[in-house]
Amino acid sequence: MYVVFEDGTDLYWARSRTLEYLSSIISRLPDGVRTELGPDATGLGWIYQYALVDTSGQHSLADLRSYQDWYLSYYLRSVPGVAEVAPIGGYTRQYQVNLDPNRLRAYGIPVSRVVEAVRSGNKESAGRLLEFGGTEYMVRGRGYARSIEDFENIPLSVTDNGSQIRIKDVGQVAMGPDLRRGVADLDGTATSSPVSSSCATAPTLWM
Repeated sequence: MYVVFEDGTDLYWARSRTLEYLSSIISRLPDGVRTELGPDATGLGWIYQYALVDTSGQHSLADLRSYQDWYLSYYLRSVPGVAEVAPIGGYTRQYQVNLDPNRLRAYGIPVSRVVEAVRSGNKESAGRLLEFGGTEYMVRGRGYARSIEDFENIPLSVTDNGSQIRIKDVGQVAMGPDLRRGVADLDGTATSSPVSSSCATAPTLWM
């Protein structure tokens, strides 16, 4: 969705007004839908491109993309004037649950229940405060899944004899790449698509 303001409108005033209107409709959006305001940068602020290339062959495209997303991009965003780091290429790692329809039918479990179980079994829960000797302690349930085994052991249901049905009973959990929407190459070499990225400056600095 694009919001167009008149020429000469202060950029940060426009962003704050947009956030105000977005905050008033969040409660009316469908479950799982979230709003996010784009960075204060434009395509004209694209000032630098670089590529991560592993000439040793010891790291996969997934390794390079993970290093880009979780390490290098944070260092670049800390540079004064850099508003966004946009990665292209590589494989974004994700946990994937591959369900067996025959097992689901045998247990009588719909796919929607599996989706809800994975969502509720991979988050932190807030608790209340406990007070001891004038000191308050915050109670919090830490439930983020950190491995394939954690996802496999998420409970789904209970059988008639009291046995627990878990994710691994109806499918297989694996680490795989996210869906790709494009390919990046360096010097025309597409077979070893590097992880490319670009840095954009804030419009105020670019102007």
